[in-house]
Amino acid sequence: MRYAETGFNLEVDLTRGNIEKVATDPEDTELYLGGLGTNAKIMWDRVPPEVDAFSPDNLLIFAAGLLCGTPATGCNRTIVSTISPQTKLMAFSMMGGFWAPELKYAGYDKVILRGKSPNLVYLWICDDKVEIRDASHLKGKGAIETAELIKNELNEPKAQVAAIGMAGENKVFYASIEQGRSSASRGGIGAVMGDKGVKAIVVRGTKDINVAQPEKYIELCNEVMEYIKWREDNPIQGVIPILAILGSPQEMAIHNEQWHTENFMWGNSRVRRKGFWNDEIAEEWTDTLNNARTRLISCFNCPMKCGATLSMPGLPTYMMKCFTKLTYTMAAFSNLDFGLTIAQRATEYGVDGYSAPQVMAFALELYENGILTDDDFPGMPSDTEGRFYWMLDRIVRREGIGDVLADGTYWAAKAIGKGADEYAHNNIKKQEQLPLKLSMLNPIYFLMYCTGEKINITQIEGQFPQAPFPKREHREKFVKDWFQVPDEKFKQYFLDWEFRGEFSNPHYPTPEMTSEIVNWQEMMHYIDDALGMCAGVSSFHMKPPYHIHNFPKFISAGAGIEMDEDKLAKAAKRYRTLVRAININRGMRRKDEKPPEDHWKKRFPELEAELLDTYYKFKGWNNDGIPTKESLHELGMDYVAADFEKRGVYAESKDVAEEG
Repeated sequence: MRYAETGFNLEVDLTRGNIEKVATDPEDTELYLGGLGTNAKIMWDRVPPEVDAFSPDNLLIFAAGLLCGTPATGCNRTIVSTISPQTKLMAFSMMGGFWAPELKYAGYDKVILRGKSPNLVYLWICDDKVEIRDASHLKGKGAIETAELIKNELNEPKAQVAAIGMAGENKVFYASIEQGRSSASRGGIGAVMGDKGVKAIVVRGTKDINVAQPEKYIELCNEVMEYIKWREDNPIQGVIPILAILGSPQEMAIHNEQWHTENFMWGNSRVRRKGFWNDEIAEEWTDTLNNARTRLISCFNCPMKCGATLSMPGLPTYMMKCFTKLTYTMAAFSNLDFGLTIAQRATEYGVDGYSAPQVMAFALELYENGILTDDDFPGMPSDTEGRFYWMLDRIVRREGIGDVLADGTYWAAKAIGKGADEYAHNNIKKQEQLPLKLSMLNPIYFLMYCTGEKINITQIEGQFPQAPFPKREHREKFVKDWFQVPDEKFKQYFLDWEFRGEFSNPHYPTPEMTSEIVNWQEMMHYIDDALGMCAGVSSFHMKPPYHIHNFPKFISAGAGIEMDEDKLAKAAKRYRTLVRAININRGMRRKDEKPPEDHWKKRFPELEAELLDTYYKFKGWNNDGIPTKESLHELGMDYVAADFEKRGVYAESKDVAEEG
């Protein structure tokens, strides 16, 4: 018997209209865990680097994490993997809600889409009944509207629907997949879904999931719940509000936005507005959110209530979570009322709430500087808010200048020319990042930004504090109950970290310490993405209820796989390395691993080079960021080394090093 997972994937060939239920190999689960881990193995095996995002041979994989559907609190993530049209690399985006557990209860661990449907369709999964159904009547409908129409059509109010809006249908490079209480947004995976002709995947399941040691598993779950309750009564002191408590950044519950609005950059990630937050704005924005928010909501089997349903005057209710609360507001230099209102339309269209506002602000900056002209914006309103609505409508329809902007700032700048590259200044690996600029190089954030392949800083950071605490006595208090550290040395690293002097940024933590810290943070995120755990109760937060010490126990008692900390760390390293190998074959190299030029006011080229050198060596990669034969062998991945040899990856890297 298989525990925690079902042992079956659903394979759908959209070109032929063929559906297969395929048994999976339990050895793959032991090596790659599930979720992102086994997704990466499937992508490696079946999608060679010659396949582009919009090829019929590209796969779009919806995976429930290994522990999804079990009683583990907060374990509900769907991991969607494909090749990104924006970065040309492997994309993997997570969404919460109820979809992944429902897929497990229907009897499947993954839905794997290949080929392309000649007509717009949706997939209906109800236990053993699976159908490809016509969706021509849903063309052009909003993502949330589509979900309601399908549930009514099927008379299945409890069905879970993952759908695209008009942006996905028209292959906007930052199109999202919307799913009731969450979305998978980064990397343009909604565009791939639209390219395959799939409007939605609808799931209803009534089967059971088995765990290996039920009594032990429930005991572990109860321990987590007790700790969550304790953290609610004991928030962390000395950090920003969203980090003081648990939960995927609880923007919907928090009113004080001084830190975000005064430290993040407004417009096209250019302007920091120190002193912006005052009593008048605080009162106005509090009233706006309180009037719009109908209720706080949670995902499957979680008490955290990180999202909220919002109802703006005259508009249908929609769900919002995290930093999208502010992205449109800050991009347009507007207020919260505008941000929450335009976000309703953007959610129906199905666009990434990080990228879309930056793209529109980028376009207006080009217009203000004469690179784009009135001829590019015929009929555009004169007010900024009206311009944002106007551009959003044209982007999702790919009309006029919107067709260019639909590819994101990196590719749009290439197409526009005339110096537009200078204004596409907030990209990492060709994708827009959060509009946060740092005044001083922080070595930890430098490595996370540069080497991360998740393309979302909130899916990289966590565990270790973002900045040193002012006084040593505060740091000493912090480390007293910091039992989540994988090694006691991390406590000392933090104790010695100061605001000024020789133990401060940019030269402290040292490159060796920084490598260990970043590796720890990354490892926890990758474990979450294989198990289906929400980062809001694990990798994103300091002192979370899930950590490297209890995860092995959950895997052993839940999935029946003998697990300890070393074996878990090695498994995470294995599929993290596989993600890198996929992207190395797609051309990613050291030259791509750099922050935006203006990300820090002062650059430290020699230190930045040393940080990359040290981290690459720590990870078992060569000086071009390519996993070495030796490190691959240690992970049981000689098949990757052999492929690199066959493709000349190592020879090319050697030639580049010698030229350098």
